[in-house]
Amino acid sequence: MIFFRWLTSPTGVAVCTIGIVQIIAWGTSFYSLGVLGKPLVADTGWSNGIVFAGLTVGLLVSAIISTPVGAAIDRYGARSVMALGCVILAATLTCLAHVNDPWAYLAAWAAIGIGMRLTLYDAAFAAMVQVSPNNGRRAIAFLTLFGGFASTVFWLIGHELVSQFGWRDTYLIFAALNLIVCTPLCLIGLARRETETDNPTKSAEKTSNGNTPTAPLEGSARTIAMVLFCVVMSGNALVFGVGAVHLVGLIEASGVALALAVTIASFKGVAQVAGRLWEIIWGQKIAPVTLGRLAIGLLPIAFVVLLGAGADWLTAAVFTAIFGLSNGLVTVVRGAVPLALFGAEGYGKILGIIATPILLFNALSPMLFALIVDAFDYRTGTWVLLAMAIASMAAMEVMAAWYRRHLTREAASIASA
Repeated sequence: MIFFRWLTSPTGVAVCTIGIVQIIAWGTSFYSLGVLGKPLVADTGWSNGIVFAGLTVGLLVSAIISTPVGAAIDRYGARSVMALGCVILAATLTCLAHVNDPWAYLAAWAAIGIGMRLTLYDAAFAAMVQVSPNNGRRAIAFLTLFGGFASTVFWLIGHELVSQFGWRDTYLIFAALNLIVCTPLCLIGLARRETETDNPTKSAEKTSNGNTPTAPLEGSARTIAMVLFCVVMSGNALVFGVGAVHLVGLIEASGVALALAVTIASFKGVAQVAGRLWEIIWGQKIAPVTLGRLAIGLLPIAFVVLLGAGADWLTAAVFTAIFGLSNGLVTVVRGAVPLALFGAEGYGKILGIIATPILLFNALSPMLFALIVDAFDYRTGTWVLLAMAIASMAAMEVMAAWYRRHLTREAASIASA
């Protein structure tokens, strides 16, 4: 009965509908080249570099427009913005299905980048906070469970469709899904909001010990926290951007056969979902900044295992599991920490600012890593990834220490007053 009441509440409806939107939007855009890239190369005769540069162009456009899109979500509501994004994805994927030269192809992906920014996680997280400002973190955590299945579902669907119809008709089917399924779901799922019993901007987070409510940061403290968190997530985005494209290569280079490397890499999605389930069931009592320290601290451990434990399938599996757990938790942290630090007011714009460097590094890191591998080898590249993971962890520790000192000063100020 309790579950049914939640399922029919504004939050439950929003999580389920926008969760489906996340699976389709991620699967038909960001993850689509995972199965359609090779057929596209074979049919057009274009190079792999040109074909996979499309996603890079799309992510760069998403980064450029990230902040104004976040402000638009605050001003007009996530419901309108996400529905518009689904329409844009439908139109641009249709254009992609009809391109005949590389420049038109890259232009189509640039336009797809607009639709991605309007529909993927950063917009969806803002939508969850608008629907449920007092329980935004939990809603975000539930939502990420859906997104974790996007690659698995649409790599299977895409593989079947492209074998039956070819890549052009597959993209047309993807376009139809965004228009016919996702657009109505955005309008229906985000139509209601939870009743606010207290001010969400005054109780958005707890201190590092999880007991005392704190007000959102303001003034210079707000700016410092935003800069620190951008640094943390930028370093993290460099590593995960590489993992999104080169994970199979990293595992294979450790000494595992290609077929087995593909199988092991596919379990990253399972580990991501497992991490998010853990956060929902047991991690909700952990303060978001502490959760961030845990999530980002796992990443260097993964690369230490890969570099130091020897070349065998078990090492690769442990690396993939830790990497996936970290990625799954970091996705929640990406939405929960800004909500804790800055509150629900203006949340869309805040996420837009933070997403700009994340999207930028997600776009550039696969290419930069490929250059390192070409100039040296995969092992050197793995050492570079370990260094970036350590830098991101160090930045997170600096931010956590700064935040604890800030809370201590605030408490002392209140006590003296």
